[in-house]
This record gives sequence, C-alpha cells and structure tokens, in this order.
Amino acid sequence: MLDVAVLPGEYAVCRLAAGTALPYALSSGLSGTDVVTVSWTSDGISVICPADRVPAHAVVETVWRCLRVTAPVELASTGNLAALVDPLAEARVSVLTFSTFDTDYLLVPAVRLAEGTAALQRAGHRVTG
Repeated sequence: MLDVAVLPGEYAVCRLAAGTALPYALSSGLSGTDVVTVSWTSDGISVICPADRVPAHAVVETVWRCLRVTAPVELASTGNLAALVDPLAEARVSVLTFSTFDTDYLLVPAVRLAEGTAALQRAGHRVTG
C-alpha cells in the first residue's frame, strides 16, 4: 500500500520546439507543493507544470491533476509505479507518470480525478488531498 497525495491546482502537459529557451518563471517562486518537470529530446521539449506557469508558444494539453507518492521511494525498489498505474488502467483512467530522485508522480485528467482516486483506494492505497 502506498500513500498518495493529490496536489492542489491544475497541471498542464506542454510541448516546446527543440532548442526553445525555458522561461525563468517555470522555476522561480515554486510553492511547497508545485512541481515542474522538463524532458529534452531531439524532437522537442516536454514540460509538465502548474497550469498557471505554461510557457508562451507551447502546445498545451491542460487540465490534469497531479498525484504524488508521499513517502520517499527507494530507487532500487520495484513495482511501486505498476501498483499505481495498473488500477488506473483497469478503471480506464489515462495516466502520465514521471519520477524524481525522491518519489513518483502521476497525472490524471481532471475530469477523471474522482474515478482515479477511487480506483487507487480500491487497490488498497491511501489517497489524501
């Protein structure tokens, strides 16, 4: 069983053209619960951020909610992410994931948040927020 917190606010999944400079606003003044992640590939830059921090000129898919595994996740541990994604897949809730050094994050469409959290609870996880 994992403890999962629903972070406040809405999140956006964005795409920027390769070589685009990232705006300072993505990293400045983050609150204690805000999270921003950036991935670079030769095809472009992907950004997940609070909806109010979307970079100009980004292609945006908005209105996601972000869930965070509250306890630190050991890098060598296995199965944690699958234990969260599998119940969401069974409930037919779309999910995007990313991990940091300390923990795992999941994004679900805002319109499916109640269904997603219910699926996680049925699987034995504790969901707060």
